Formats: sequence, structure tokens, C-alpha cells
Amino acid sequence: MKMGRLARWLFLVAPLMTGCSSGFWNPSGGSGSGGNGGSGSGASGGAFYILNQATNQLAAFTISSGTLTALSNSPYTLASAPFAIAISPGGNFLYVSLGSGIYLYTLSGGVPTIGNGGQPISEDIAGTMQVDPTGQWLIEGAAGTVSAVPINPSSGLFNTAKTEATATLPAGTSNTPSTLVQLAVSPTTSNPYVFVAMGPGGTAVIPFFAGNANPFGNVASFRVKYNGGSDNAVGVDPSNRLLYVGEVLGFNGNSGGLRVFTISAGGTAEITGSPYASGGTGPSSILTTASTAGDYVYVANNSGSAAGTIGGFAVAVAGTSTAPTYSLTSVGDPVTTGDNPAGLAEDSTGTYVLVVNSGGNPDLEAFTIGATGTLTSALSKATGIDPVGAVGIASLPPTQ
Repeated sequence: MKMGRLARWLFLVAPLMTGCSSGFWNPSGGSGSGGNGGSGSGASGGAFYILNQATNQLAAFTISSGTLTALSNSPYTLASAPFAIAISPGGNFLYVSLGSGIYLYTLSGGVPTIGNGGQPISEDIAGTMQVDPTGQWLIEGAAGTVSAVPINPSSGLFNTAKTEATATLPAGTSNTPSTLVQLAVSPTTSNPYVFVAMGPGGTAVIPFFAGNANPFGNVASFRVKYNGGSDNAVGVDPSNRLLYVGEVLGFNGNSGGLRVFTISAGGTAEITGSPYASGGTGPSSILTTASTAGDYVYVANNSGSAAGTIGGFAVAVAGTSTAPTYSLTSVGDPVTTGDNPAGLAEDSTGTYVLVVNSGGNPDLEAFTIGATGTLTSALSKATGIDPVGAVGIASLPPTQ
């Protein structure tokens, strides 16, 4: 997915000109107050990484004994504004998308070190990206194209034995043009797909076969639920059973909705009871979790101008193993976040839900996960000298 100079310039300034309020495209405005860390549950977790778009930085933190602690020399200076971030399944490599391409960082003790001699592994400019579960492809995209960049699972570098593959998104209609807002990848190799939230154009469903020279299958899609809606966030549950889509106007056509679909070899099918009220007006990010306490899904809602919310749901399964049925139940009232929540992640211990707010107040928050999935605010912190415009977050994989 190559871009000419003019196309690149338009791509870079578009988030600031349009003020789009979803995924990695949140504007940087507003001043984050941040906190000093504070006291949490006492648990410790692995590192997680935050993109400060307004200050051209990568910030890295851990939660140690219930306190948010920056890694050595964090935040790290980037050459230009960052747009997207991804971590390999093994937690060895970190990828950051800038205006000059996608850069590789190796992770040792959580501390990132620039790889490939400081040169990008790809000249693509990704607005959203994720590594597939085999670690062989970095799937990324912008505008109307999704690309799969071949990477070496051992080194994290571009795999020169393969070539980059692309899939073109459907054009949509004159009333609902397709754009690429956010993507998610099946977390297992069973029924593997790439799912793409396309704003007013709905959601694309693309089979993905990592062992093929061109891993993309035929592109299918489904439309938004109501006229005027916009699919702005996608997520997949850890067992690859359910697809979640965060849709503006997706609940009764007047508030944010969380649509839920089963995933099978035949594609996707919306479950009975979907959509669910997301707990706010503009879903911007989706986080799925799985633990001994149960399975949960959380939706960050971006109001576009002020404090946001996170709605949480418990996922229940009934029926038989061959014919399961699924339903969601709210875990309680949505919790309030800072201004314009832009991304969600779970720390590697499964103790905290992490959220970054592009409008600050604060930049970073950590919520503990209760026994029934309820969230309780525990920690907050500035991720740099505000306003930083924190637009993306990625965490190391769960502790084995």
C-alpha cells in the first residue's frame, strides 16, 4: 500500500482537519490533567505503550505494586506524529506507524529498542494495524485498502521471502461511502478473518489464511443497522466465537450500539438481542477479556467534546457445544472516563482495564475489574507534558 507525496500529506493532516472521533483518528485537542499514579489493588502487570500524537512520543508504563510507573527514559521521542501501534503475539516486537512508514521496536524487559537500523520495515502509513496470531503478517490499512505486510516471527523484520498482499474494501453506496476506521484480526487460526470497521460503509469481513502467499480471501460486508449510523470500532472475543461492532446510532437509531455476531466458516450472523446500548453516543474502541471469573466486553464511548464513558457486558453462552447461543448482560452503569477516550487495553495480568483519552483529563486511566466485571477507577496519570493527544494503546500479551 504505497502513497504518493500528496496522498501522504492529505492522510497525515486529515485527522486534525476533520476532527474524526474514532479509533486512532481522534484529534489531539484538550489539555489532560493526569494524576500522580495513586494506589490501586497492589497487583503488578507487564508493560503497555501509548502513542502521544500531539508531542510525537511513545510512552511506556507498568503497574508495580498498584502504582503506575514509567519505564526507563519514557516517553521516547518519535520522528513525527504516530498513528497506530501493534504488538506481536509473543510480546517480543512492537510496531509503530508514523508518516514515514512502520517502525519496528524490539522489547526486552518491556523496554523498546528501535530495530532495523532505525529504518521503517514498510513505507506504508497505517491508520490501524494488528499482528495476526501466527506472527507472520502485520495487517494494516488506511483509506480503502487493507494490506498484509509479511514479517519474520523470529526477528520481527520484513520477510523478504514473501510479498505484501492487499485487499480492496467495497466502495459502499453514494449515501454510505466506505472508509477504513479500525480493524481487528481473529485471535486464533480457526475460522480466521480480518474485520474492518468502515464508518458509514458498515463492516468488512475478509477471510485470512496465513499460510497462503496472498492470505486474503474474498471481501464481504454488512451495512450499518440504521441510516446515518457509522461502524467505528471492532473487536473479537479471545476464543474467536463472537465479533463485536461499535456503531454510532446503532441502538434504536438514536444512541451508540454494540452489535454482536457469531463467527463461523460461513461468515457472521447477528445474535438475537443485538444491538445492545453501548453506554454512550459514539463507540470508539472495544476490549474483550476472558478470565476464570467470566468473559466480558467493554466499549469506550467518545462524546466528541467532553468526558466519555465505558460500558461493560458479561457474555453468557447456552445451548449445546454444536449449537451454542449467546447473550450479553450489562455489568452496571457505564463508568466515566476522561475527554474523548481513544483506545482500550487490558494489562497482562488481567487486573486492569486501561484507557487513553485523546482530550486528556486525564491522559491515562486504569480501572480494576471486579468479580462480576464491574469497573472501578484506580489509577490515572499524564503520559507526557500535556496536551499530548494520547490516541493509541497496546499492552503486552497475557501472562502465561
